[in-house]
Amino acid sequence: MITVLIKTESHYNVNRQRVREAIAGLLQQKGIKLNVEVSIVVVGDRLMKKLNNTYRHIDDTTDVLSFPQSDDKKEVPFMDPPDGILRLGDIVISYPAARDDAMEEGKLVDDKIDELVEHGMRHLLGEHHDE
Repeated sequence: MITVLIKTESHYNVNRQRVREAIAGLLQQKGIKLNVEVSIVVVGDRLMKKLNNTYRHIDDTTDVLSFPQSDDKKEVPFMDPPDGILRLGDIVISYPAARDDAMEEGKLVDDKIDELVEHGMRHLLGEHHDE
């Protein structure tokens, strides 16, 4: 079972079903069959800039940030959780940045959000830009 917790600011219209399908598709592609929980938060640029500054020391907004539940610097980043649910962590998406990126790339906002969700999920699963 895949549990996706989605929170958006009221004026950001996000297709929740597409987000859930994007996550399920990536987990299936990766062969992950465990019970999984992930949260998605869609915010504005002001909060995203604050998070980016706090956690990455970059005083600017970004389109997506991932906050893994486990520390991937350990030798074994994932272990069997006692309740059988693998809590991957949180993905934060800036809706204004996603909208701007979509316009620049000639895409639908929903398509761009799907890409950002997948990008964030890959980070939660331990993949990084330098790999």
